[in-house]
Amino acid sequence: MSATARKLRCVYNTAEVIPFDECSKFIIMSDCHRGQGNTGDNFTQNQALHFAALEYYYKNGFNYIELGDGDELWENRKIQPIIEVHSDIFWIMSKFYDENRLRMLYGNHDIVKRRKQVANRVFNNFYCDSEECKLFPGIEMPEGLVLEDIKTKRKILLVHGHQGSFLNDTIWPAARFLVRYFWRPLELVGFTAPTGAARNHGRKESIEKKLSSYANSNQIMLIAGHTHRPAYPKPGTGLYFNDGSCVHPRSITGIEIENRKISLVKWSVSSDENLNLYVERRILEGPNCIDEFYID
Repeated sequence: MSATARKLRCVYNTAEVIPFDECSKFIIMSDCHRGQGNTGDNFTQNQALHFAALEYYYKNGFNYIELGDGDELWENRKIQPIIEVHSDIFWIMSKFYDENRLRMLYGNHDIVKRRKQVANRVFNNFYCDSEECKLFPGIEMPEGLVLEDIKTKRKILLVHGHQGSFLNDTIWPAARFLVRYFWRPLELVGFTAPTGAARNHGRKESIEKKLSSYANSNQIMLIAGHTHRPAYPKPGTGLYFNDGSCVHPRSITGIEIENRKISLVKWSVSSDENLNLYVERRILEGPNCIDEFYID
C-alpha cells in the first residue's frame, strides 16, 4: 500500500461525517492561495470573480467547502495582511460561517491551520472598517471531511490531495523554507517558481494516479484539489474528481453537488452582444447523479 493510500485511509476513518440528501447543496473549491496583494499574490486577478461566485452560492443556499491552500502561508509568514487585503472575501465567508455553511480544510500551503490555537488566534476577530468583527470564532480546520448520502449510505471523501507526498506532507517545513526564502523573492521580480504539483505536469499525473487508484480500489468517491487541474471522470469509469483552483488565468473552477447530482463549473468574465462584461457561471461537466459513477 502506498503512503498516499495509507494516509487517505487514516483520514477517511477519522474524518467528521456530514450527511446529505436531495435538498443539500455544496460548492467545493480549493487552492485560492490568497496572498498579501503584491506581485506574488496569484489570487488577486480572480478576487472579484471569487467574490461574485461566493455571493451567488450564498444567496442560493449552498454550503461552501474549501479544500485547503485557501491562504498562501508558505510564501507569507502572517495571515493578518492577507485578511486585510482580501477583506471582502473573508467578510462573505464569515456570513457562510455564521449560518453553519462553511467548512475549511487545510492543505500543504496552509498546514499551520491544523493547530486549533493558531486558527482561533488568527480567525477569531478582524477589523472591519473601524470596528472589530467576528470572523470564524471557534473554527476547526481538519485534514478531511466525509459526505454521506442519507439514501444510499455511499460516502464522498474530501481532502486537499497532498496526502502521502514526501515533499508536501512529510518534510513540508523544508519545502516551505525553499519557497519562502528562495523562490518567493524570485517570483516578486517576475520569475515563476517551478515548485509544487501545480506547475509540474509529471508530478500532477503521479498524484492523480495515486488518488484515482485509492478511490477506485475502495469504491469511494474522492474530491481533491492540490494539482490545480480539474478532473471529472465519465460515469462508470472512475471516482476521482478535482475541483481545479481559484488561480487559473482569468477563471476559477469548482465542483457543485445539488439534488444528489455533481457538476464541474467554471466562473469567468464574458461579454454579451453589446460588449458589456458580465460574470458567467458555466457548467463544464455534468450534472450527473452521483450513483452513476459507482460500479454495482
